[in-house]
Amino acid sequence: MSDAVLDDPKLLPSRERFWTGALTDERWASNRVAVAERKGSLIGIAMSGTVENEAWTQQLYVLYVLNEHHGSGVGTALLNAVIDADENAALWVGDPNPRAQAFYRKSGFVHDGAIKFEDNVREVRMTRAAA
Repeated sequence: MSDAVLDDPKLLPSRERFWTGALTDERWASNRVAVAERKGSLIGIAMSGTVENEAWTQQLYVLYVLNEHHGSGVGTALLNAVIDADENAALWVGDPNPRAQAFYRKSGFVHDGAIKFEDNVREVRMTRAAA
C-alpha cells in the first residue's frame, strides 16, 4: 500500500471497524483467523474465509507479518493455520509486490491471469490446488 493510504488518519478507525466486524459478526463466523506473537506482542495475523461458486473453497483475505519477522517461518505458519493443504485456495496480492508474490509461489500458489484494481492498487489473483 502507498504511504498516502497508510498515513491517512481514517485508516486506523477503518481497520478497527473491519476487525471488530470480522471477529464478532455472525456473518463471518466461518472465517479462520490466526495470530502470531512473540514475547506478548502481536507480530502477524492471517484470515481466510469460504468462497461460494468458485473453483476454490478458501480465500486468503489477510496475511501480515512485521518486517523484522520476514523469513522466520511466521508467514508460512499463519498461512497453514488458516488454509489446509487439502483445500483449493485463492488470494489477491498487490502487483508489483515481488516479495509477497515469491512467498506465495513458494507456498504453491500461481498467478491465474486475473487482475483487479482496488483503491488504486493493482492486484493479481493467485490460486493453489489442493495437495
